[in-house]
Amino acid sequence: MTIPDKWRERFPQALIEQQAIGESRADVFRLRQDGGTDLFLKSEPVEELGELADEIERLRWLRQMELPAPAVLDEVTEHQRHWLLMTTVPGRDLASTSELSAEQVINILATALRTLHQVPVALCPFDHSLERRIARAREHVHAGLVDETDFDDERLGRSAEDVLAELLSTQPKVHDLVVTHGDACLSNFMVSEGHFSGFIDCGRLGISDRYQDLALAARSIEHNLGLEWVKPFFALYGVELDEQRIRFYCLLDEFF
Repeated sequence: MTIPDKWRERFPQALIEQQAIGESRADVFRLRQDGGTDLFLKSEPVEELGELADEIERLRWLRQMELPAPAVLDEVTEHQRHWLLMTTVPGRDLASTSELSAEQVINILATALRTLHQVPVALCPFDHSLERRIARAREHVHAGLVDETDFDDERLGRSAEDVLAELLSTQPKVHDLVVTHGDACLSNFMVSEGHFSGFIDCGRLGISDRYQDLALAARSIEHNLGLEWVKPFFALYGVELDEQRIRFYCLLDEFF
């Protein structure tokens, strides 16, 4: 991957390492500087259904709200790719840290989500209502962007059109709107020295049902820590577990 010329000139001696973590369609690189602070690069092709421009807006908003997240340093469009240069967030993500107990991990995750969900929705300009998310899911299906081989185990072997039909027929009637992260997996929450240090991969942040976050958090907890930690997470967060909404929002996530 050739990075933009202006950054190649600015960081001529930097070591650029592609990162493997995450399931985003964007490419992510760590830029290591001798004697300097590491930075991150993120890039994706310029396309109608891209998310990098959305992420840049959301990162800037998070910083305006004094919530911890990478700072946007620069953005470039070059050779039909959109590029973001940003600061790092200290520490490791909650999925890969080995220094914390399961109890500490769910405590940090629950606290971080409560903090974000308590931001008044009137202050958030990003609408991720269910109507909009379903419309985007349809667009992804029609554009062939849904990876049917990456469906959760219970949906493997089914077509994207079939899963979309299930999604449309199982929409929840309850909508408890808050400012959500949008992809609240353990890997998108950073921790440093035992304390939450920031949100990453924020391209889907916006106003949605709180179960947009709680469902993906529950799935991630089950995968990384075990099913027995899901109920304690909900107890720490402070709401009753709703299995139907968990299933629905995990189903919705199949399209992203």
